Amino acid sequence: MPVVHPIANQTVAPPLSTNSTLNPVAVAATGFLNDILNKIPLPLWAIYLIAVVGTLLVLLCCLCICIKCCCKKKKKKQQQQQKKKNEKVNMSDVNGKTTSALVQPDVADVDYGSTKKQRGKLLYSLDYNAAQSELNVGIKQADSLMAMDLGGSSDPYVKVYLCPEKSKIFETKVFKSTLTPVFNDHFSFQLSKASLLKSTVVMQVFDFNRFSKHNMIGELRLQLSSVDWNHVIEEWQDLGEAAEFEEEELGEICFSLRYVPSAAKLTIVILEAKNLKSMDIGGSSDPYVKVQLALDKRKWKKRKTSMKKRTLNPYYNESFTFDVTFEQIQRVHLVISVWDHDAMTRNDAMGKIFLGCDASGNQLRHWADMLSNPRRPVAQWHGLLTAEQVNSTLTLKKKIPLQSKLPFLRDR
Repeated sequence: MPVVHPIANQTVAPPLSTNSTLNPVAVAATGFLNDILNKIPLPLWAIYLIAVVGTLLVLLCCLCICIKCCCKKKKKKQQQQQKKKNEKVNMSDVNGKTTSALVQPDVADVDYGSTKKQRGKLLYSLDYNAAQSELNVGIKQADSLMAMDLGGSSDPYVKVYLCPEKSKIFETKVFKSTLTPVFNDHFSFQLSKASLLKSTVVMQVFDFNRFSKHNMIGELRLQLSSVDWNHVIEEWQDLGEAAEFEEEELGEICFSLRYVPSAAKLTIVILEAKNLKSMDIGGSSDPYVKVQLALDKRKWKKRKTSMKKRTLNPYYNESFTFDVTFEQIQRVHLVISVWDHDAMTRNDAMGKIFLGCDASGNQLRHWADMLSNPRRPVAQWHGLLTAEQVNSTLTLKKKIPLQSKLPFLRDR
């Protein structure tokens, strides 16, 4: 028979009355909370889950704020330490306890080449024929040119001329998307020995842009008086920056060319010009454009645009169409010249260029693009040259006589 211990009965306590132990305020709050929970159209477990997720989000935000504050304090502390360190270095320099090399390196130790832009290098050749008074300049190739385009490349070509005469300017072909072009072009200048010793040959490497100004990559300037002419010179040289005494800027002109062989029509549209030279006292000009065709280097046909008053950046968009057969287009030269209109005096030439099958550089490229793309307009910007430079290269003869007005020519 089991034995019942009386001590077990002493451990059982009677249930407490809720109404007698709870605060009336707590009871009211509990009832209010129950009323709110009953009004929410969600099961009780969903409400508890939402509450837990909300609590976690609050805790996570607090944790992020704490981390950010700690990082700021750490960064501020590091800045203060660095500032103190710099102050110590400066004070030690003032007290003479450190050498100047710790603050500023010696001139001999500075690598100035590292701060300069590496523009690349050019291989050229020079040869003077005294018997024929002829200077031959060879543009062989370039290497490691500076990239001027967004794609990390360039479209280089080279201009060659002599200073101070500068009567002729030659240009190489344009090579697309390369920093190591091989030109292998040669140019000749008629020059006496006396003039040779006073001249400087200039070789400028440009990046070609069809619709904007051509950017210079670098240049070489060689005084010919310091060259040993007993043998042919061929050497590499690093390109430098453009000289401050750069050639006078005469402005640029944009026009399009279109040739239709089947209709024998050549159309030139003068679009606009910019940065023209100021010719008037007020710092402006009244520019207009002459469009002239020469056949076999004889003046043939010409037209001109309207005149734009008081501007250095005129906009024309004027079209001119000429009858030119396919046989004639091979022998035609197009001369574009910009003039400043003067009411009281003679009109002044502001700049000039010519295009044709025997042109060079960008002018030849534009002409070739027109011929290789029949019936399609090809537009391009061109830098203006002086009239003397163009006239020395393209010597035009008098106008072609009209047989209809000269009976003795018609009867031949």
